[in-house]
Amino acid sequence: MHQPVISGTGVFTPSEVITNDELVVAFNAYADKFNIEHAAAITAGEMAEMAYSSSEFIVAASGIHQRYVIDKSGILDPDIMYPTLRQRQDEEPGVMAEMAVDACNKALVQAGKTAADIDAVIVAASNLERAYPAVAIEVQELLGISGFGFDMNVACSSATFGIQAASDMVRSGSARAILVVNPEICSGHLEWRDRDCHFIFGDVCTATLVERKQDTSGGHFEVVSTKCLTKFSNNIRNNNGFLRRSRPDGVKDRRDMQFMQNGRKVFKEVLPIVSNHILSHLAEAGYSADQLKRLWLHQANKAMNDFIGKKVLGRVPEAGEQPNILQDYANTSSAGSIIAFSQYSEDIGDGELGLICSFGAGYSVGSVLLKRAL
Repeated sequence: MHQPVISGTGVFTPSEVITNDELVVAFNAYADKFNIEHAAAITAGEMAEMAYSSSEFIVAASGIHQRYVIDKSGILDPDIMYPTLRQRQDEEPGVMAEMAVDACNKALVQAGKTAADIDAVIVAASNLERAYPAVAIEVQELLGISGFGFDMNVACSSATFGIQAASDMVRSGSARAILVVNPEICSGHLEWRDRDCHFIFGDVCTATLVERKQDTSGGHFEVVSTKCLTKFSNNIRNNNGFLRRSRPDGVKDRRDMQFMQNGRKVFKEVLPIVSNHILSHLAEAGYSADQLKRLWLHQANKAMNDFIGKKVLGRVPEAGEQPNILQDYANTSSAGSIIAFSQYSEDIGDGELGLICSFGAGYSVGSVLLKRAL
């Protein structure tokens, strides 16, 4: 049996940014357009007037100030309100694969590794560019990796579930090193015309290199243990299933074909599940919450993370114990906790513990307990 470790991470960040103010201007222009088009029904009481959004509302509801996106022009056009991504030809690399290669190369450089050292690629994301061939196999080809690749989807928990799968394979000896990649084009399945959620998501890609401890040449994090949990719920759902703006024949503008969420129920039901999951994981591994140096939580909502941090630690987290990055990146689904880990892990001392935890649709919760080794 081998000890799996995380030896490198990489983050691809799109070049385009949408601030809250920009988003509000576009949304309110769409609201005006909607209210004019449906004025008769609104006057007759058959339809509610669409309310304006505001930057103050967005920050209060989520803690988000901006988001990175692959394409902002379509999103900010009141006549479109979704990213206008060019349809790739079959002989061209897919957009997710391009994002993944960038993030993977950064992780390889940090770990001091090359493609020849890697045996597998796992692409784990909430929405994939296509059903098949697997995006992971395309990434494997573009990087020049011998071995195998496969895709998996556990929504916002995809990264931690992917790390568990990779760790298990490394531990068993079926692979020396595995790249777990999370290309998240969340802007493609967000309903930008819905005031309750139009601000939530951004785009990004993260990569995590999991390998055998004996093969590392620098600082790394030992994977002490992993724990996954799922419990079915319809409170977070997307019936479309693929990264495109499609409408079924004969049905105009079905709302359920994009991201949907019953936010109040999610908040009420998910938070106890996540808090108990983390505490039980620590107990099973023989540790207590006061031994944690850091919590790298899923980046969905600041209030949710504040609640979980307080519940797990038994007190309000001190500055730096539970870092947030969603103010800059927004919710990036499975990638959020890995961005937080990538940006806020260098100061962890030898032998100190940290825990990555992601949670979301399913419901799903995944946690990875780590120990720093220098």
